[in-house]
Amino acid sequence: MNSLIKLELTRALRNRKFLFFSVIYPSVLFLIIAGNSDSTTKLPGTGLTLPTYMMVSMASFGALTAVLMGNSERIAKERESGWVRQLRLTTLPGRGFVLAKTASAAVVSLPSIVIVFAVAATVKDVRLDAWQWLALTGAIWAGSLVFAALGVAIGYLASGDAVRPITMITYFGLSMLGGLWMPTTTFPTWLQAIAKWLPTHAYAALGQAIEQSRAPHVQDLVVLVVSFALFAGGAAWLYRKDTLKA
Repeated sequence: MNSLIKLELTRALRNRKFLFFSVIYPSVLFLIIAGNSDSTTKLPGTGLTLPTYMMVSMASFGALTAVLMGNSERIAKERESGWVRQLRLTTLPGRGFVLAKTASAAVVSLPSIVIVFAVAATVKDVRLDAWQWLALTGAIWAGSLVFAALGVAIGYLASGDAVRPITMITYFGLSMLGGLWMPTTTFPTWLQAIAKWLPTHAYAALGQAIEQSRAPHVQDLVVLVVSFALFAGGAAWLYRKDTLKA
């Protein structure tokens, strides 16, 4: 499994288009959204300034881009090319394949998180304690595993032609409704109630809790754990199902 992880990392790092959208794009969006805002006015209902709030949101968005977009389309293409069929001839179990894909995608997501933090600190003068920077990096990085597993599941659920539209709908839907592009406090009340149960909302909420120096809400932790279990379990089941068809 370690060899497969190394191979996946090498392939991802050679994909310049993938690296741009997962590493550079979130930082650009952060500058566009938070560019003209000041560092003192706090967003209603959040207790955070816009740059501080959007820093976590865009770091989470970058990690989501890296693990979801990268995994789903790559796996669908591998199925069509016969690469996955070759892997089935090895001793690698289904859970090993899912874990390898999930882990390699999560490693690639780290640069996008760090670069958003660096841009926020240097351009928008976002200041946090050292433990907060470390905790934010760890929480957002670990949380990206949830969406890496979702990417694997979509890659086995959809064919090569259908995987992109399905991924894009999922990607933009989770990003917008989960509050990664704008605070959910600006949503209508009924939409806020829905957003609270989305994994992207819980994902960003972990970082916001760290910025506010408080413990995360239990509901957010439960949503992330349950989501990971469902996505990883679904990915493993779809992998076995695809194996039986071959």
